[in-house]
Amino acid sequence: MRLERLNTDKFKAFLTFDDMRERGLTKEDLWQDLPKVHDLFRDMILEADDELGFKVDGPIAVEVYAMPAQGMVIIVSKNTPDEDFDEEGFEEGYIEMQVTLDETEDIFYEFNDIEDVIALSSRLYPFGVQGGSLYAYRDQYFIKFEEFDVDLVNQATFVSLLAEFGNPSTVSSYVVEEYGKRLIKYDSVAELYRTFVAK
Repeated sequence: MRLERLNTDKFKAFLTFDDMRERGLTKEDLWQDLPKVHDLFRDMILEADDELGFKVDGPIAVEVYAMPAQGMVIIVSKNTPDEDFDEEGFEEGYIEMQVTLDETEDIFYEFNDIEDVIALSSRLYPFGVQGGSLYAYRDQYFIKFEEFDVDLVNQATFVSLLAEFGNPSTVSSYVVEEYGKRLIKYDSVAELYRTFVAK
């Protein structure tokens, strides 16, 4: 599990499907109110306290975004306590949380260097992947693949190729699209391959 502080009242956690399997969880479990899901959130809060100094002293809001073949991005925000908040119950180890669940079919990866993206294109193009949109944001590069970009290839092999050069993004694709710069709108793998690899 990777944790990242977003601001004083918010942090983000990224869980791979391997992390979830280790905890005996499936993606479908998060859509249910199960004790092991509550344990996951409690562990996450304790780890955020240890690693990030994120102290929970009231109710929290939890947003869960499921991504195919990548894992889950979970954003935890402190809420201001309302009048119905039971402070005594909280002190006994209960956490009052409001959970929002969402699922995306997009595959969104981040890269530290443009050379990594070019190297990835040299592997994906012969594999039959040509699509994707390329973005730059905060000195990193991002590729977003829509479902139709990869529907004819083996998903497990595709994701292992992506993981060789980059990481599943813990930054939302909406944030990158809004505040980043789109470098190549369509067929970024094909364009990178033709420009830098097949010279």
